[in-house]
Amino acid sequence: MSNIPAFSGTIERRAFVKELLSLCPDALVVPGLGSSNYDIYAAGDRDLNFYMWGAMGGAALIGLGLALAQPNKSVLVITGDGEQLMGIGGLATINAQQPKNLTIVVLDNGHFGETGMQHSHSSLGTDLTAVAKGCGISNSFKVREASEVKTIAQNVVARAGVSFAQVYVKADDVPRAFPSRDGVHIKNRFRKALGLSSF
Repeated sequence: MSNIPAFSGTIERRAFVKELLSLCPDALVVPGLGSSNYDIYAAGDRDLNFYMWGAMGGAALIGLGLALAQPNKSVLVITGDGEQLMGIGGLATINAQQPKNLTIVVLDNGHFGETGMQHSHSSLGTDLTAVAKGCGISNSFKVREASEVKTIAQNVVARAGVSFAQVYVKADDVPRAFPSRDGVHIKNRFRKALGLSSF
């Protein structure tokens, strides 16, 4: 497939995620499937990380539900291009609901990292930032420099509306760091950290 364009991501994803989380220590964090889980766990496990397993395409919408349920908290979704492409219609729903406290960060390496590094649609012509804007999320932007992490963090902390950041990361095979796969444990500790009872 020689017509596939070269992907231009240069940001070190794991360092970027660690810096972003350090700038938003009180955010409720929803990772997408796969590498986002590993990146967030590698940055330091915390009770307010709601790790995802087996729900591809659902991260942004889980973030939406959380943002609506916890309007006084900053909600940060960190996912990958493949996971967000699976749930692309959710961006329209997010815009329709207009939470003030939701930031979506797509770590875009142009590949499906969990299934063999096949090219994803974002490296085949789909512009995720344009899609987000087309769904009505006006504060949607591309991030090509690691220093721009501060702009994302400002959006998270400000809680001034929905924001969407497409972060161009290297298509590296980063070592996996596995958080718990016990869904009941993840749910209960997350609820406890929010002062809610477990069930």
